[in-house]
Amino acid sequence: QMQLEESGGGLVQAGGSLRLSCAASGRAFSSYVISWFRQAPGKEREFVATVSASGANTQYADSVKGRFTISRDNAKRAVDLQMSSLKPEDTAVYFCKARRLGSTTDYWGQGTQVTVSS
Repeated sequence: QMQLEESGGGLVQAGGSLRLSCAASGRAFSSYVISWFRQAPGKEREFVATVSASGANTQYADSVKGRFTISRDNAKRAVDLQMSSLKPEDTAVYFCKARRLGSTTDYWGQGTQVTVSS
């Protein structure tokens, strides 16, 4: 069982930055792939970024590549999403998701709201 809690959302002007955090409680955190997703009003949830269990590998959606950076600290059981050059279209609820290596079970947090004003 893995529990996730996101924090760091808020209101920011276009061009600004925010840092989201995903804190995990549960065992074997370093065995989980962690991803960030987002969901805008009236739209489906979409992939944003993912980091491998070791932290060595990352992937990003094309829409955020070069602007967002995902990182993890396994000792602190935390994953951060540094967001820069924010655009109004980045406005969404951001969720983190955990999936243990070799498993198909996903654990989700409750989400944190990010609003980017133009």
